[in-house]
Amino acid sequence: MLELSILGFLYEEPLHGYELKERIKALTGHVRPVSDGALYPAITRLVDGGLLDQHTEPGSGAAPRRILSLTEKGRADLMERLRHPKQAEITDQVRFNTLLAFLRHLGDPREQAAVLRRRQEFLLAPTSFFYEGERPVRAEEAGDLFRQGMLRVARATGEAERTWLAEAISRLEGEQA
Repeated sequence: MLELSILGFLYEEPLHGYELKERIKALTGHVRPVSDGALYPAITRLVDGGLLDQHTEPGSGAAPRRILSLTEKGRADLMERLRHPKQAEITDQVRFNTLLAFLRHLGDPREQAAVLRRRQEFLLAPTSFFYEGERPVRAEEAGDLFRQGMLRVARATGEAERTWLAEAISRLEGEQA
């Protein structure tokens, strides 16, 4: 998820590390904060792998800044990650939102729709936070107010997302015609 965010934001424009961190934090920070101890090693891996380029520019009244940009290899890697997201990027809400933040860069409506269909299929499978044996527990069956709340909010969120996915897929498929 962190590498996808780095590649996605740098696809849009070159940034220095602090700007990149702030954008990632705005995208996922309230749920999964990004630390320097995770960000800068990830940047180093991507630079070492030839996916990012870096150069130094003078700072405005401060130390020189390291500017990061995406290489052609980095662009190709981002496109591959967007075309073929890992299953966890489909099933985990925060990871899926990160994927959505950059899916427009994929460009091909058929490929975008294919990714959304994977999420749609996942959301159509019956599930719950709680089970009685193999059967998912519905909100109305939950034994307490708090579990009912969890289940009702999840149901409403899921319904809203399924509605949006159907609309988005229909629109993307209409663009193909």
